[in-house]
Amino acid sequence: MTTPLFLIRCVQLGISIRDLDLLTIGMVNDMYAESRNDMCEYSELAGQGGFDEF
Repeated sequence: MTTPLFLIRCVQLGISIRDLDLLTIGMVNDMYAESRNDMCEYSELAGQGGFDEF
């Protein structure tokens, strides 16, 4: 990953330069990946019973 790409991802997530003191590159990458999953629709969601079986 290049520095410009990292900074673009920070801007897309709304992370300020000041906030970057508290975050690692990995955390920003994870946040970006999860933000892309926000629009994902699941055909089936687990209920309490599924969690209890797990």
